[in-house]
Amino acid sequence: MSAADVTERDVERAFAEHGRRLGAEVLKLTSPGNAGVPDRLVLFPDGTHALVELKAPGKRPRPLQQRVFSRLAAQGHPVTVVDSKAGAQLFWARNRWRFGGGGAS
Repeated sequence: MSAADVTERDVERAFAEHGRRLGAEVLKLTSPGNAGVPDRLVLFPDGTHALVELKAPGKRPRPLQQRVFSRLAAQGHPVTVVDSKAGAQLFWARNRWRFGGGGAS
């Protein structure tokens, strides 16, 4: 499968499966009446969380999403955008310290 054939659903599935294998809760967010919320809420075993928006390779958040993400970041809840399976792996590698297995990488 080439990068051009990878869909948002493929990225999201790879992201969630990887996180669950590591021991995180990877929850799908739905918020009726509140468009623009991130796709996933990640609950790490150390009690911290992350908000993640999944996109197909090369795709960017829509303007409404960008506004919502800015509001969330202003309140101390930044949103990470992941747009590839490699990006999903990088997210988990950068957050490995949250699983109690060592220092930040």
